Amino acid sequence: MADTDRGKLIVITAPLTEIIDHAGYFIQMSMASLPIWLEGIINRKYPQWRNVDYNGDGSARMMPAGARLLEVSLLRHYSADDVVCCYPADLATFVGPRTRVVAVSTHNPLGVTFAAGVYTSIFGSSKMPINSHYTRELFAAIKSNPHRSAFKVIVGGSGGWQILQTNTLEELGVDCVVEGRSESAETMALFDRAIRGETLPRQLEVAHPRDRDAILFPDRRTTFGVVEMTTGCGRRCQFCLPDLNPQIDLPKDKILGAVRANVRDGNKQISLATEDMFIWGQVHTDTPFYFPNREALLDLYSAVLHTPGVEQHVLSHSTIAPAVVDPVLIERLSDVLLDKSPIRLSTLSTHPERRALVPLIGLETGSVRMAKQIMPSKAVPFPVDDWPSVFVRGLEILNRHNWFPAVTLIVGNPGETDEDNRATLDLIYEVERRGLFAFFIPSVFTPLHDTRMEQKKGVTETAQLTPLQWQLMMKCWKMNLRPGQASWWGPTAWRLGALGLWAWKLRTLNGPGFTWPLMMFASALPEHVMGKMGKIHVGRPLAIKTRKELLATVRPQHWKYLRADGGDLPDGPAPLAPPANRGALELVSQMP
Repeated sequence: MADTDRGKLIVITAPLTEIIDHAGYFIQMSMASLPIWLEGIINRKYPQWRNVDYNGDGSARMMPAGARLLEVSLLRHYSADDVVCCYPADLATFVGPRTRVVAVSTHNPLGVTFAAGVYTSIFGSSKMPINSHYTRELFAAIKSNPHRSAFKVIVGGSGGWQILQTNTLEELGVDCVVEGRSESAETMALFDRAIRGETLPRQLEVAHPRDRDAILFPDRRTTFGVVEMTTGCGRRCQFCLPDLNPQIDLPKDKILGAVRANVRDGNKQISLATEDMFIWGQVHTDTPFYFPNREALLDLYSAVLHTPGVEQHVLSHSTIAPAVVDPVLIERLSDVLLDKSPIRLSTLSTHPERRALVPLIGLETGSVRMAKQIMPSKAVPFPVDDWPSVFVRGLEILNRHNWFPAVTLIVGNPGETDEDNRATLDLIYEVERRGLFAFFIPSVFTPLHDTRMEQKKGVTETAQLTPLQWQLMMKCWKMNLRPGQASWWGPTAWRLGALGLWAWKLRTLNGPGFTWPLMMFASALPEHVMGKMGKIHVGRPLAIKTRKELLATVRPQHWKYLRADGGDLPDGPAPLAPPANRGALELVSQMP
């Protein structure tokens, strides 16, 4: 082989920390949030995390779904001999004189996200998350490659905006950041230009397919067995970027084809990627999407989980209102999904093997005032005024069937007041009083690029957090420890460890507002005592509507979509929704 023939024309890669899947979702979540100096914790817990599988030609056996989607998009235009997916450590093997493009898929390259910034800065020293460290290592390796002058570096994936927002293209050696999907004709034209050696734009925004048949599916193994199920959501929250995409549910036969491809390549786990699993089967039908299609969902998930070779399945994102709308759907989905969930919660689950389902659900705020500003359609078909009741009743139904969701909250929303924080704390305490459980994941507001709130300002340092914001974060994490504190020594270890960290460093690093919330987290005193001392806010009891009362708030013309076997049907005229909320409902119902 001549020297000029070495290397692939197009090389696709991603940070190692975003490729691995054998240690489970939690390691990737940790790597996105923990600072690099705490990497030793990951190394001790998962000593084999860097081990990866290879194909016979040395290419990557596993890659993030976005990278696989780019691969299949390119293979419509280029030969299989021209395109390869490889691990960062193998770039020197595949990048040669023939290479004209190195494409990097990345989800969270610089840690400029809801969670990463605040959780790394809590500990000081280095704010760089583990994932960001490995991403920078990848870009440094590409930049120093001896053939760098001959190829272009194109970055895609959901994290590309971070590079644009921080203006680090030159620092990282990036020629172009693409925002959008690889199926786009504009994306393919960009690669053509790069291969011809032409100058590329620093940024390219490409159109999202509006036709479900235009969306491609990977035909090789994806990280975590991710297979796309829907795009968009339809609730139009102000802070959300994916929801700006067209609302599309993808064909069952193509989903199953991608599932079988994962199994063929050795993947035993599948996760259907979605912004809201409950819209599948109800998009562009005569029924509003927020009344889930029970039969379609049960049919899809049954087909996926009964595919030979699928041993595990992990839920993606969902909303909570559909659980209130159709609790029978939750019960029957549990029968389908629980036996193949890899997550076990021994102190919470009633499943014979203590298996549990942990979808990602957005609470974001317990303040109705704030909810009306940033997510007025979050509760549909219920009024946003009843958002606390919708959340509590939905969580009741989910917990009853061994669903214990990971629930996100946004701390420091633009215009947020202390009373908004108290309202959210009231809801968290109400959940605790009722013996319900969710993994509450609070994170600081980050103005995401291209969203309706991208021009808003967020908290950038933990020292800027108010005492109530700190209390909300610490209360959530205190509650999250509940499943792991069944042993006699667990609570004591957490208490002493937290107090030790506070005394050593955190009391000066995170400002005076951090002290009493940390004392609450460590259970240094009973919370009611700290409340009487005026040091923390002990949540006020909330008046939570029954499910029957909530169903009565659904617009009367939508009562026909309620399922009789779920019970609690309205038995009389329902009051009209308030004008502002009625407008939000009408807006959602008219969305394409």
